[in-house]
Amino acid sequence: MEEIKKIVEVLQAGGIILYPTDTVWGIGCDATNAEAVQKIYQLKQRSDSKSMLLLTDSMAKVQAYVTEIPDVVWDLVECADKPLTIIYPEGRNVATNLLADDGSIGIRITNESFSKQLCARFKKPIVSTSANISGEPTPAFYAEISDEIKQGVDYIVQAKQDDMEKKSPSSIIKFEKNGTFVLIRP
Repeated sequence: MEEIKKIVEVLQAGGIILYPTDTVWGIGCDATNAEAVQKIYQLKQRSDSKSMLLLTDSMAKVQAYVTEIPDVVWDLVECADKPLTIIYPEGRNVATNLLADDGSIGIRITNESFSKQLCARFKKPIVSTSANISGEPTPAFYAEISDEIKQGVDYIVQAKQDDMEKKSPSSIIKFEKNGTFVLIRP
């Protein structure tokens, strides 16, 4: 797809994008580029103490960005019937301003066709955070995204702008270093 090639070029150049994901429309960038990550925090008017999650297309890629994957995660990801974000206790090989204060990182494997293809072609994780100013409601559809957000990104994906299927945020499970976990959002 020609558009994905253009998006990859924008991401490689340190740009930020507005794109459809397996949940809601997201603002994204190269998760290994701290300057690009900072641009998203500024656009969202969000404190960088509030971490953002990463989107990727496979468990194999997750292994490069966390120090350990608890055995049960493989089963959870395989059995999930809706988008699932896993917060791992220790992130690595990503922009340090993406890590939470405790060093943890949230990662979701997308099964939605467009974002999965984008992640596969980019070959690195992509930041995925809701397309809104911090504290404002999360837009359910492209048409609900504010002009401030649209004007603040370097590229707006053309695909799925007319999609009116209501999507929900992902479930979130946080794993601790001792192997225990907490369900943050069902």
